[in-house]
Parts: sequence; C-alpha cells; structure tokens
Amino acid sequence: MLVVRAIQASDLDALIELARQVGSGMTTLKPDRKMLGDRVAVAVKSFAGTIAPEQRDYMFVMEDTSSGRLAGVCAIKGAVGLDEPFYNYRIGTLVHSSRELEVFTRMDTLYLSNDLTGATELCSLFLHPDYRSGNNGKWLSKSRFVFIAQFPHLFTEKLIAEMRGFQADDGSTPFYEGLGRHFFKMDFNHVDHLTAMGKKSFIAELMPRQPMYVDYLPQSAREVIGKVHRSTAPARKLLEQEGMHFEGYVDIFDAGPVLQARVSELRAMRESALAVADAAADAAPAGAESEPLLVSNTDLADFRMIVTNANPVAGKLALTPSELDLLHCQSGDTIRTLPLSVRKNVNV
Repeated sequence: MLVVRAIQASDLDALIELARQVGSGMTTLKPDRKMLGDRVAVAVKSFAGTIAPEQRDYMFVMEDTSSGRLAGVCAIKGAVGLDEPFYNYRIGTLVHSSRELEVFTRMDTLYLSNDLTGATELCSLFLHPDYRSGNNGKWLSKSRFVFIAQFPHLFTEKLIAEMRGFQADDGSTPFYEGLGRHFFKMDFNHVDHLTAMGKKSFIAELMPRQPMYVDYLPQSAREVIGKVHRSTAPARKLLEQEGMHFEGYVDIFDAGPVLQARVSELRAMRESALAVADAAADAAPAGAESEPLLVSNTDLADFRMIVTNANPVAGKLALTPSELDLLHCQSGDTIRTLPLSVRKNVNV
C-alpha cells in the first residue's frame, strides 16, 4: 500500500537513490548528499515547527509500505528568495511608433526580475517510473494542496511553481543555447548544478539588466518560451486544475513557465472539508459512482495522506483498520478530505 507522509531523517539514502532517476533540469532535487541532507534536516525541523515559517521546506515522500521503498517526492518551500536571490524573466512588451512613417510595433521583451521573492513555492515533484500508473502522480501532486488547506497560516498568499522547461530529443535546452550560453560560457548542466548548490551570484554578475528583445533570439529559443518539458506536461495540467495559472514569468535558464495562484483561491481551500474518522460509520458503499478521495490526518509533525473510495456520511468517514493505521489515526480523530479529481460542472 502507498502513503504520502512527512519525510524523516532516515529517508536520506532512499531519497538520494530517487533523485538519481530525475535527470537534468530540476535544480531542487539533485543526487547530492550534502544538498539533500541539508534539505531533509530543514524539512524535519519544518514539520517539528522549530524554525520560522518562511524558512521552512516541507518535503513529502510517497512510501510503498509493502517494501519500504520511496515511490516519489514533492515539497513546499515556505518562502523563496529571502536567503538567496530568486530570479525569473518577466515577459513584457515595448511599443515603438512613428507617426511620420506610420509604423507601430509591439515587441515582446524579457526582464530579469525578482518579483516573486517571498512567495511560497511548490517544488521537487518526482514520481519513480515504476509507480507511474493509476492515480499515483495526481495524488502525489495534489497532496500538497491538502496540506496547505489544513495549515494555511504557515504560507504566504502567493503560491508559485516553476515548471521544468522544454528540452530537445538530444537533451539540449534550446532557450539556454540561444541566450544563456552567450553570457555564462558554460554548459547548461553546469549552470544547473551551480544553481542547485545555491551559488546564484553569477546570475546578477553576468546577465544584462536591461530588457532583451525576444525577436533577437534564434527561432528555436523563441518557440520554447513558456513551454514545459514533455514529462512535465501532466504535472502542469494538474496544477492548473487546482487553480494555478501562467502570468508571464519564466525560468531564466530553460524558459519553463512559472505558475501562480492566490492560496485563498485554490480548489483545496474551497472544497476540502474536515470529517471524523470512524471505523464503524454507516458509509455509503463504494460503487460505480464512487470517486477517489484524498484523506489526511491533521497532525503537522506526522502528516500522512492516503486515497480511499469511502464516502463521507453526516460528517463521518468510514475507514478500514489498515487505512487508519496508514494515517496514524484512531476512530474519532479529525481528518481532512478532498475529492482527488475536479468536479465537473453539470448543466441542468
């Protein structure tokens, strides 16, 4: 059986093995023991509540309890850019006109920006290929929204998610090759590694501060601005279903889109509900119309989540002994629920 839970210090070795499956382009999940060890240490303190909310980095793992294997990972950073610079390109527009020549042009531009500093960030989502079936990916991604709905006071109003940018079949990054390489004079993977290690001062030192005209870039670079990596497309769709959207900010290296949302407008804030776990509750039987339901406990220090087909009845949710055990709950404990899938509007 699978459970999504708060990461523990003992998960480090398994996390490193999982990170080796990721590949390039995800700066927050490199198979570096020092970096991941530091992240796990911060995550443990985050769930314990012993550091300030803006310094927290909540990491969650999906565990296969039958084998103890880690099937996936995801995270929420309390706030970005407070300890080290957080850069993006903001897509803007410059207008040039001449009445005498009757010429009017609108030019897309890229501005180096720190606009998103201080926002809460969803990051580090990865599911091992062996577990990419059924609802596992959807569940892992959406578990973070249930956590935010349970503890909204721990996060800023603005929520962001940097999506992995487009890569060609040969592994190259067209946007970086068309722009970044001219300024950094090094391979994409090297720049990606430096960023992952928190070494970001070179960005301000080497990148121009004035806006850059998109039309000056090679076509291969222009075409991928705001476009996600092929394997990231499903993750983008899931985030958009939860209320996140693209507002014109992209990653400075691969031009992947940055999705944004107001926490108060997330689906989980509207549709999640508290219930009482009851091993003996009179629940409606799971049938053809039953839909998967995300169910979590309400314990910050030992946050755990499962998926069930049980239906809430009169504020109670019937759970099997094994489900209660996975949640570290007992009958009578408060739990939070959220339909896994977005409800479709039905016109009557």
